[in-house]
Amino acid sequence: MLELPFLPFCALLGSLGAVCVAFVSIWCQQWHGGFAWDGSAQMFNWHPMLMVTSMVVLYGAVALVYRLPFSWGGPKFPWKVLHGTLALVAFSLAVLGLVAVFGFHNAHRTPNMYSLHSWLGLATMLLFSCQWLAGFTSFLLPWAPAWLRTLYKPAHVFFGSTILMLAMASCVSGINEKLFFSLKNGTTAYAQLPPEAVFANTLGLLILLFGVLVLWALARADWKRPEADLVDIHQPLLSAEHCCLRSTLHSQDCQP
Repeated sequence: MLELPFLPFCALLGSLGAVCVAFVSIWCQQWHGGFAWDGSAQMFNWHPMLMVTSMVVLYGAVALVYRLPFSWGGPKFPWKVLHGTLALVAFSLAVLGLVAVFGFHNAHRTPNMYSLHSWLGLATMLLFSCQWLAGFTSFLLPWAPAWLRTLYKPAHVFFGSTILMLAMASCVSGINEKLFFSLKNGTTAYAQLPPEAVFANTLGLLILLFGVLVLWALARADWKRPEADLVDIHQPLLSAEHCCLRSTLHSQDCQP
């Protein structure tokens, strides 16, 4: 595979994520009147803005926390907290995005949950909420046994990538759906590729490129954190015995 240092790759990926967010903002400002929170069409614009920011760009950062080389040494605890906190922030922003679209629909008496885009989006959010709760209870609370955490970890990794792919599909289908609605009664048909269509289609490609690069980074074996710290793997982070057991394994000085 292509040899590329991780940190320059992160800089490139971060720039691409910023471009995705900028494209959504420009699209909403240039063609749809900007942003508001009053039930108007400008309230709807928060939906694509928040969803792309949270479920694609920020979620990509969440997925790559353990790929940072300086996270490989020392305790895993701070990185687990960072991973979980960023995921919670992404989820909170996505919930605001859902509030925006449902608020707009209800204000205009538009039916909810009838399109494939809405089904994909809701499925993504439900899976994300289950993923976060399962990860929190398995890796941050003391009652989960070590065998359960070991058993669940591969599923956690798998569903992490699955959620990102679902988020990409939701965003791309949402862009296409929005273009069909906004250009249906416009002066230039979607089929003739007016500037808005070209711009939004480009946004969709940028989102797909960002997501594919994140998945590629997750698949690279040489960018994975070495699993050498048995304490972090097999001990819950919030248990009273965590610090004592770590000292026991490393210095044999801790007394129960």
